[in-house]
Amino acid sequence: MLFHLGQEVAVIALLGFDLARAGAAPWLLLAPLCVAVGIHSLRQSGLARRRLVSARLESRLLPGYSPGRSRWRVILAGTSALFMGLALLGPVRGFTLREVERRGVDIVLCVDTSRSMLVKDLDSEASRLELAQRQILLLLDSLAGDRAALLAFSGDAREVAPLTRDKNALRWFLTTMGPEDNRRGGTDLGLAMEHALELFDGRTGAHEAIVLLTDGEDLEGHGLDMAHEASKRGIRVYVVGMGSDVGGKIPDGQRGFVKDSRGQEVVSKLDSTTLEAIASATGGIYLNARTPLALERIHKQHIAQLEGRAYQHGKERIPHDRFQWPLAMALLCMLMEVGLRDRKPRTPDSGTDAPRSQRA
Repeated sequence: MLFHLGQEVAVIALLGFDLARAGAAPWLLLAPLCVAVGIHSLRQSGLARRRLVSARLESRLLPGYSPGRSRWRVILAGTSALFMGLALLGPVRGFTLREVERRGVDIVLCVDTSRSMLVKDLDSEASRLELAQRQILLLLDSLAGDRAALLAFSGDAREVAPLTRDKNALRWFLTTMGPEDNRRGGTDLGLAMEHALELFDGRTGAHEAIVLLTDGEDLEGHGLDMAHEASKRGIRVYVVGMGSDVGGKIPDGQRGFVKDSRGQEVVSKLDSTTLEAIASATGGIYLNARTPLALERIHKQHIAQLEGRAYQHGKERIPHDRFQWPLAMALLCMLMEVGLRDRKPRTPDSGTDAPRSQRA
């Protein structure tokens, strides 16, 4: 391993620098831009001098003026811009090995797939279920070392994806979730949490979390009991309430709406009271889906702060920044450009102002 690392260092030293911020390459265009502006300025000033002074009298009327110095100032300005652009690219060369331990949290995402999740009371274009899936997709983009599992539930519960760090697999499985796979209607929050607890290894809850995305209509009434069971194991339950207090009619899949035994259309409303009680019983939190980036906020501010489980030990390469080198060259060229004048310093002429001989 050490021999391999030594070879790698030699290759890096041979090839030069790696760039940490290659996306900053457009800043290099400042160099030719500065040179182009400088050349244009020199031409304009040259034309202005020609209109005022003839070339034959220029040396007498503009003593000390040096076109070469003006050109050097343009070159120095362009070079300074070039080195500044190189510094912005973040050049690195060489690295230091550091011992690292990667930790992650196991998260079971329980998604309510009951027919009431088809209500469009939060968004006229998207159902509660579609919004829940969007929240999960955003969360997956921010997961680092955490494992996640998908569990769909209604009156029953089924494991859609096991605990995994494979985000692409989770994204694919997420698209397969829908009410058409439910074996029983209704919503059983207790059964969902019971199945979620079975996915954990049972050793400690310090690195485990359950997330419920549901409208909270717990028809079986066992949700709070299972929340207390999760609390005993040290596992926190976080809840995103999918729905509104006003609610909406439940589509029946045939361009109509679900009706009760009396023929009245059923209106599904968010049961935030039950969901808040479940989260509070475990030390978790409840947020409504109307909260911007609700699920990401829960993960960043709460789940990511859990102890986590060590899943990888190894060494991490810390590159050595070398942006100081081109930055120093840029500042040096800038100081030289500022200090260089268009006119040569005037020196006393030994052949003039000689004292006249006194009269006899």
